[in-house]
Amino acid sequence: MIKTTLLTSGNAKIIKGEKLGYITKGLHLAPANLSGYETCRWRSKGCTMACLNTAGRGRMNTIQDSRIAKTKLFFEKQFDFLAKLTKEIASTIKSSIKKEMEAVFRLNLTSDIAWESVFFNEDEPKTIFDKFPETKFYDYTKSFQRMKAFLNGELPSNYHLTFSCSETNEKIAKLVLEMGGNVAVVFRNQLPKTWNGVEVVNGDESDLRFLDKQGVVVGLIEKGLAKQDETGFVKEGINS
Repeated sequence: MIKTTLLTSGNAKIIKGEKLGYITKGLHLAPANLSGYETCRWRSKGCTMACLNTAGRGRMNTIQDSRIAKTKLFFEKQFDFLAKLTKEIASTIKSSIKKEMEAVFRLNLTSDIAWESVFFNEDEPKTIFDKFPETKFYDYTKSFQRMKAFLNGELPSNYHLTFSCSETNEKIAKLVLEMGGNVAVVFRNQLPKTWNGVEVVNGDESDLRFLDKQGVVVGLIEKGLAKQDETGFVKEGINS
């Protein structure tokens, strides 16, 4: 039996969504291979260095230890992990209904796990999205294959993905935009009106990416360690 609480209320930007009627809970796993297990297989050097894992309370050793422990549980006791996750999601949905709000979930706050391929057991090939078909889930990803599957309607209909641009996948990011997908881009100091000729919307106003219109660049101002980026992960905030 897993006693550790898996879901958290996330960060200040996630809390902004409450004004729009949404309660967001998210899952913080240890990013990259900090736990001994790789959770961001498509990561670049720039995003690894700029990761928001240590933002805010994330700097605390207790928080880091908790994220590492959760990640080990996910890989070593996955069925128990999924059972606990199911209970926490159901509880959050129940409490949000009482508040007359909608519960939504982001399972990759500091990871890039392909949750559409995480099944409860071999005899029951169901994902967390199948368990809660009426509930909205959303994430960012650096996987083109995952993003392509999403745009082609091959992922669960209640799961929304936004592609994440780095210093190594800009050509792929442009392709995703051409395909009608949304791309998150981190900018320095200010958001431009356009990036490679595509409209930029303010992604810092809330974290509710599934509300964004299609085919736009989701602009994010650099935060934390990203302010020190010299890899090209952070783009200059000028129109292009």
